[in-house]
Order: sequence, then C-alpha cells, then structure tokens
Amino acid sequence: MARLPAGVVVISARIGDEFRGLTASSLVSISLEPPMVLVGLERESATRTVVLETKAFNVSLLTRSQEFIADRFAGRAPSIDLTWRTVPHRLGANGIPLVEGCAAWLECHVAHVHEAGDHDICVGEVQAAAIGAGDPLILWDRTFWTLH
Repeated sequence: MARLPAGVVVISARIGDEFRGLTASSLVSISLEPPMVLVGLERESATRTVVLETKAFNVSLLTRSQEFIADRFAGRAPSIDLTWRTVPHRLGANGIPLVEGCAAWLECHVAHVHEAGDHDICVGEVQAAAIGAGDPLILWDRTFWTLH
C-alpha cells in the first residue's frame, strides 16, 4: 500500500481544554450528498478515543510546507503538548483545532464507526469545509512529495 499515493492530513479532536491529533493518509471522500468522509483511526490512539467519545473530529489537509507538522503528529518529531502551544492553529466552529495554513479544512460529526482489524473506520458527516492555499503534501513510498 506504500505505493499508493495519498494526501496527508491531521485528524484533530478535543476533550475539555485538551487537544488530540494524529497524522493520517487514509482520508477518503465517500459521499457528496450528504458530504461524508472516512478515516481509519488506530485503536490504541488517544485521538481515536476522544473522537469516539465526543462524536466529532476535524481534518486539516496539510501542504508541502507542513511536513514537519506531519512528522510531529506521527510521533517522529518533538511531541506536541495538549494545548498545541507550538502548533499554529485556530478553533473551528465546533471548538476543535484546525492547523493553520492548510490546503483545506473539514469539520465533521461522527455518523458511523466500524471495526476493521487494529483500526476503526470513522465515517464523518462534513458540517463545514474551507479551502486554503498551497500544494498538498503527498505520501508515496513512505516519503513526502508534492504536486508540481
């Protein structure tokens, strides 16, 4: 599956005053009416736990200039505190953080959850969306790329 190019996103969630987030490349658009996406969340993830508890998540579609953010949320760079002090972000209308400077953002309500191996497939109904700027960050063959 590493040979299949995929966009890189940060999935974010919030519980109380604490934020959670993880890097994913499994975001898929599955419906236009109503607008819905799905994302696979690892069962051991703290972000998954919060998404299931609060029934909400946001998606920040990263740009090529945000590779370091992708690495941080994937656990390959310095860890992120629970208030995201070192991550440029803003809160969406649903109060969940969105990474600033992204190619696009989605705010989602969890519509369905399906068990799938060591992940859960979370289907989110898109409540709000916006387009940003910049070339998308692409994961291909375990390396980051961009479109030209």
